[in-house]
Amino acid sequence: MTLPIRSAGIIGAGAWGTALALVCVRAGLETTLWAREPEVIADIRAGRGNTRFLPGIDLDTGLKVSGDLADLGDLDMVLNVTPAQFLRGSLSAFQRHARPGQPMLLCAKGVEQSSLSLMTEVLDQALPLARPAVLSGPSFAREVALGLPTAVTLACPDIELGERLAKALATPAFRPYLATDMIGAEVGGAIKNVLAIACGIVEGRGLGRSAHAALITRGFAEMTRLAQALGGQAETVAGLCGLGDLVLTCSSPQSRNMSVGLALGSGQTLAEALDGKMSVAEGVASAPAVRQLAARLGVEVPISEAVAAILANEVSVDAAIAGLLSRPLRSENSAPATHP
Repeated sequence: MTLPIRSAGIIGAGAWGTALALVCVRAGLETTLWAREPEVIADIRAGRGNTRFLPGIDLDTGLKVSGDLADLGDLDMVLNVTPAQFLRGSLSAFQRHARPGQPMLLCAKGVEQSSLSLMTEVLDQALPLARPAVLSGPSFAREVALGLPTAVTLACPDIELGERLAKALATPAFRPYLATDMIGAEVGGAIKNVLAIACGIVEGRGLGRSAHAALITRGFAEMTRLAQALGGQAETVAGLCGLGDLVLTCSSPQSRNMSVGLALGSGQTLAEALDGKMSVAEGVASAPAVRQLAARLGVEVPISEAVAAILANEVSVDAAIAGLLSRPLRSENSAPATHP
């Protein structure tokens, strides 16, 4: 007999990790939030909330907070919300506490720079006995924390486990939609952050709403091509974890990645754009990895390549825009999947 999921641990107490901890508490789960920062633990235990990463949000008194990963080892599921470039380290640290077969929901969105691996590949290498799932979709942490309606994709190749995880997390305001394609879900989440930087640049340069819409559409084509080249499904990318997340992240300066693009488009340097930001803009780290991964696979991603080049100071914003606008004309639906 399969037992229901009654407890959850969250690794990472940033804005998104804290918001997901609130989702778990509201879903009736015994919830433990692991934080690396002693000041975050102290604030939450003192009833002040997470003033560093999610200020102004009251946290449920039933939420436990810990600085010891061992406290998550016996829980029914774990949500890892560590930023993508630090996921491997957090999994390695948790390895000696994890129990075999423990479900691990990956909530970071990105591609690891050092290995060009998706997050599920990192999990398979660092914690192979875990049962993987991916949680991704259009969701701003503050809105989720406030209990505003949100729908996400929960991708899990084990259908029975996916159903249990979705049932455990679901609340009237938080709706997980099931999928089995983890690759499509991951690629959607990773590339939309890079494209959000591009959309911010368009806004910051004052290029207009028409250019903004065109960039989202052509960026979605890049996302689809790369997902399919990696073995993902176009149908997955057309859902919440791809198109849905892309529309949200590319349409509001509340997006950390779009805000970086806005700063770059307005003439700031990358260092100036990132200065003072407490939360990680995943697209900054993922852009060079996406560019390298696409080149390895022979997939055309001109917008993502342009963003990576701007971030690496290889080309100016205006030169990158001119390069995109001077690309050869072709039929909208016949763009090649690979480089000539």
